[in-house]
Amino acid sequence: MFTGIVEELGEVTAVENLGDASRFRLRGPVVTEGARHGDSIAVNGVCLTVVDHENGEFTADVMAETLDRSSLGALTVGSRVNLERPMAVGERLGGHIVQGHVDGTGEVVERKPSENWEIVKISLPADLSRYVVEKGSITVDGISLTVVDAGPDFFTVSLIPTTLDLTTLGRKQPGDPVNLEVDVIAKYVERLLGPQGQRPVALPGTEGATR
Repeated sequence: MFTGIVEELGEVTAVENLGDASRFRLRGPVVTEGARHGDSIAVNGVCLTVVDHENGEFTADVMAETLDRSSLGALTVGSRVNLERPMAVGERLGGHIVQGHVDGTGEVVERKPSENWEIVKISLPADLSRYVVEKGSITVDGISLTVVDAGPDFFTVSLIPTTLDLTTLGRKQPGDPVNLEVDVIAKYVERLLGPQGQRPVALPGTEGATR
């Protein structure tokens, strides 16, 4: 599990096409410190498994499903990426609960700079719009952000200078893709309250009764 607090702005140093998958090598001296084979690292919000690492770089394999559902397939040598290690038990949850399971992709629609922050508008797939609410949480390229405004096919976020300087969102331009992960709690609530999750409620005194 992650929190959406980016630890490091890394860089893609190699991409190998494996046919039905890709192998990425990424530079990230902070996130690779103490890393072991099999550890997880979030790359632009996608949870990847460390295959090997040395000299501040690590290798991860990305299967076709992940390439299809995320923007990782668009990465090339030199691309900058947001990196985060999993949260250790007992640490503060600085952002919100992030699984590293991308739900879909959006695109940067427009940017409106201000003196001390910037408003960024991002397109939203129709099947995800019901999970995004004003002042709720959403993960964009692995960054935990608060939704400012939520529309039927878009949402906006307000970015402070730290986020602009230390993450990929400071560099994304209109038309650039971003990975989106909605709040997992909203999906569980929908499942529990939906038709498949509805269960009969026993009346007082009828527990254990059968028809």
